[in-house]
Amino acid sequence: MQALAALVKTISAINWLVGQVLSWLALACVLVCFTVVVQRYFFHTSILWMQDLYVWLSGAMFTGVAGFALLRQDHVRVDIFYRPASLRRKAIADLIGVVFFLIPFMVVVWTYAFPAIRRSWGFYEASSNIGGMPGLFILKTFILVFAILVGLQGIAMAARSILVLGGQEELLPAQMRYAAEKGHG
Repeated sequence: MQALAALVKTISAINWLVGQVLSWLALACVLVCFTVVVQRYFFHTSILWMQDLYVWLSGAMFTGVAGFALLRQDHVRVDIFYRPASLRRKAIADLIGVVFFLIPFMVVVWTYAFPAIRRSWGFYEASSNIGGMPGLFILKTFILVFAILVGLQGIAMAARSILVLGGQEELLPAQMRYAAEKGHG
């Protein structure tokens, strides 16, 4: 059980770090978008690659921080059933959700995205807009980053559920326990 607790801590630390770093892309996105608007309406000009940039920044941010959102329990869930549930029922629901839905979906995402991304890297795909940004292949790679980070956080959720069901949740730091979730303390 110590190994499961260490796994939860490690995966959660990775997603926390990635989330802290990539969340700064929101500021970059706002600044670039503001610049594009100022250029367009005050200077009557437009730089196409900058329009691509803020869309790409937001795409990279949202796919990159999805595992962090899962760590923080910021994803959509039917709280009218989950919130009042006992600790054991929450653990069972999370374990079933991860094993039967989350992990299979991440496998599907990886399976279908990988060939397209490999192809994109093969010819260094760029924006389809004339004058747009090069490096679309890098942005597409964030689909795989999404699948990896969300899949890893799903494994951490499953491990946490197993710890709870085994009566060993105290092996986790307080902020990683069910009682510490939003709306519970």
